[in-house]
Amino acid sequence: MSGSAIIMMIIGIVLIWGGMVLSIANAVRVSKQKKASNES
Repeated sequence: MSGSAIIMMIIGIVLIWGGMVLSIANAVRVSKQKKASNES
């Protein structure tokens, strides 16, 4: 594989995994906020 192909592959992996991590973190944060608002 050429250098540019490897770089594009790494960028794609980072974008996919980064997006997944952000969506999971956002879902956890929202569920915590809902629990906190229910308790008060």
